Amino acid sequence: MLSTKKNHVLRYLFIIVGMMIAFLGCGVIQVSAHGFVTNPGGRAYLGSTWYPGGPLNTNIGSLMYEPQSIEAPQNTFIDGKIASAGIANFAPLDEQNAKRWYKTPVKAGNLSVTWQLTARHKTSTWDYYITKPGWNPNAPLKFSDFKKIASYNDNGAIPSEFVTHQVNISANEKGYQVLLSVWNIADTGNAFYQVSDIDVQ
Repeated sequence: MLSTKKNHVLRYLFIIVGMMIAFLGCGVIQVSAHGFVTNPGGRAYLGSTWYPGGPLNTNIGSLMYEPQSIEAPQNTFIDGKIASAGIANFAPLDEQNAKRWYKTPVKAGNLSVTWQLTARHKTSTWDYYITKPGWNPNAPLKFSDFKKIASYNDNGAIPSEFVTHQVNISANEKGYQVLLSVWNIADTGNAFYQVSDIDVQ
């Protein structure tokens, strides 16, 4: 009789513990934040299974399945590792030459930059940079190659699934340029990084 009661108590405890683990697991999923740039398509997105019609970029490793995962501490701008945010598994993104990546044609002037967020999170700012005139497309990307062209402050708000901002592309930036888009999270100290290769016309 005593043994039966013990078994019931243990079973009950296991159920409670299991429910707590499941609850905590759901909480972790809900607070994780991920996202990628769909327009102009980021290197990872254009090489991933997320891109409709098949990838335009090739040989990007695991990012083929997770273009939303380029997450690192804020202000992670490592020369030679700008595109990967210094994440070793995403190093293929750092390969740089004039022909390596598909370039989205865009016109000088106002450009709509759109993020797709697979998980949303409180946001501090969205920052946008573009390569300066005279940058070398056949050398590894350096942060000094870029200049900031726009910043939007969300003041800790939770964004919608799709976020679009306007940035201005100068007529001086004709031809191949790289757009660096950064989503800064408000309460984790991390950010998400995306580079898009564009052909300014």
